[in-house]
Amino acid sequence: MAETDLSKYNNDWYNPGASFFKRGLWHLFNGAFFTSRFPVNGFKIFLLRLFGAKIGRGVVIKPAVNIKSPWLLEVGDYTWIGEKVWIDNLVLVRIGKNCCISQGALLLTGNHNYKKLTFDLITGKIVLEDGVWIGAKAIVCPGVICHSHALLMVGSTASTPLEAYSIYRGNPAVKIKTRAIAEQ
Repeated sequence: MAETDLSKYNNDWYNPGASFFKRGLWHLFNGAFFTSRFPVNGFKIFLLRLFGAKIGRGVVIKPAVNIKSPWLLEVGDYTWIGEKVWIDNLVLVRIGKNCCISQGALLLTGNHNYKKLTFDLITGKIVLEDGVWIGAKAIVCPGVICHSHALLMVGSTASTPLEAYSIYRGNPAVKIKTRAIAEQ
């Protein structure tokens, strides 16, 4: 039986979408103003836009958020990103308007091919359509689309698409019921 050989790992094909200098500079700003307890939302929005993120109006970014590549991030109007959220975006992450990503959630766009000796990098973009709610400490895996107003419950893992107006729970997440939103 073959064994994994990480000495042969090579992801030279991967393009991070920014120069070495830009990535290094972002790493410094991310540590100082995002992953820290820095509370000033407006300044964080300014920095994200400066580094190429497309950020809508009224977006709230809580302290201790980790964003790998702002140039690969789109966030719609009035979306909330909770404390200690990690957006590990090796490729595009598109978050719609009026979404809520609760504390400690992980949006993960990369993984490794466990079937290959070389443990090759695999990437897949993530799309959260309008009104999606990702619960605390939930995980969205590479290539997943969460359709309009889907809800991924606390601690759950989405590895396949989530249907619109549906509630998912578990690892792997399974649909448990329809999400009804009451009119006021």
